[in-house]
Amino acid sequence: MNICVFCASSLTIDQKYIELAANVGTELAGRGHTLVSGGGSVSCMGAVTAAARAAGGRTVGVIPQVLVDMEVADEESDELIVTAGMRERKGVMDARSDAFLVLPGGIGTLEELFEIWSARVLGIHDRPLVVLDPWGLYDPLKQLVAGMYEQGFTRADVFDAISWTTTMAEAFDHLESRAQPVRPSVAELGEATG
Repeated sequence: MNICVFCASSLTIDQKYIELAANVGTELAGRGHTLVSGGGSVSCMGAVTAAARAAGGRTVGVIPQVLVDMEVADEESDELIVTAGMRERKGVMDARSDAFLVLPGGIGTLEELFEIWSARVLGIHDRPLVVLDPWGLYDPLKQLVAGMYEQGFTRADVFDAISWTTTMAEAFDHLESRAQPVRPSVAELGEATG
């Protein structure tokens, strides 16, 4: 599979997040997958791509020209795609990916997560979306979405569209199983209300 990994590019985060990204890159390559990333060479983004390549994996980086100009592009990528802007970047990453893995990150990572999550809830795609969150960074987000559901702002399938995991093995098992939520058929719903 081509697995898109969304993660941090911040230089001020705890080293444990960078180590997690490196371990993900190693595992991804070890399982024979191709990495699709944001094409950066710093922080978690740089760690996941460098580790994937070191483990024999193929890497595809997608980066906007403005970040290339800032000299943060992963020039070692097997394929480096330079886009005009951030929106085009996300579109290319989406089009090149069979599944999405979200690691701890900041507002850019959240934006990427929400776009893929919303599209899945709307039925625009059915590719796996998995969050790997060993230290609970996204726990407040889960609580926020649960509150939105309780207030009627989202449907129950918002929870079916995403898998929250805390271990790498669990995250990759979810990605590789490509399991879709089991939903009752219209006939089964009719019988239940019948």
